[in-house]
Amino acid sequence: MMRMTETVKQLLIINIIFFIGSQFVSVAYPLFSLYYPENANFRIWQPITHMFMHAPMPNLMHIVFNMFALVSFGSALEHFWGAKKFLFFYISCGLGAALLHTGVNYLQIHSLLNEVSSLNLSNAQIHTLLNADYRAIFDENGKMLAGNIKTILDNSHCTQEQFNKISEAAMISQTPVVGASGAIYGLLTAFAFMFPMAELAIIFIPIPIKAKYFVPGLLAVDLFLGFKGSSLFGSGGTGVAHFAHVGGALCGFLMMWYWKKNQFNKNRWD
Repeated sequence: MMRMTETVKQLLIINIIFFIGSQFVSVAYPLFSLYYPENANFRIWQPITHMFMHAPMPNLMHIVFNMFALVSFGSALEHFWGAKKFLFFYISCGLGAALLHTGVNYLQIHSLLNEVSSLNLSNAQIHTLLNADYRAIFDENGKMLAGNIKTILDNSHCTQEQFNKISEAAMISQTPVVGASGAIYGLLTAFAFMFPMAELAIIFIPIPIKAKYFVPGLLAVDLFLGFKGSSLFGSGGTGVAHFAHVGGALCGFLMMWYWKKNQFNKNRWD
């Protein structure tokens, strides 16, 4: 196995520090996870910071798998590219992941809101509904409690079906994204681009698969699960930000294609 390179080591340390610290500092997840821009918890730095956050304890496998992939594939790429070019690529893929994930969320949320457009809700009312805590507005009998949300819905003569659309849009808006997976998928794409014949293996498939087949296959699974779990195309979400994975890979592919076309992939940036 190739020796861990310096930038990969620093990224590994930063991810571990973020992970350990966020288990003890309660505000870390709402502050550094990536929220939908219209959500009250959104902050301008989250497209960067979310890629250093990971699922909280006891879920260790999220950070373990991402960091294993970072060391395995990132070290090879940094060795050939140099630190600056590698870091630029890594951060860019993480931002690409955030962009596509947010774009898909936008389409889903506004598709749902278009279905309740007959309620004639104002922008302020929509903002209130998207940021409401729907676990706290019902009593033990399932009856909606008096308050701002009930007033808005009653005055607009909202039906149960329309309420379901609004609450689904709110759930999408309020679900944060964490993890380096988008940047990691960019690294996987770059690795397959540079070393297409390298054989890779995963735990539940014992047969080594060439990188040029492994990475597209992995992306095909993500696309399928992403569309299946999307409110636009189906149901059955997995709790995984599949379109963030696709966004990181797409950004990585476009950068590799551009660099190859311009012969920049042969130059280190050190």
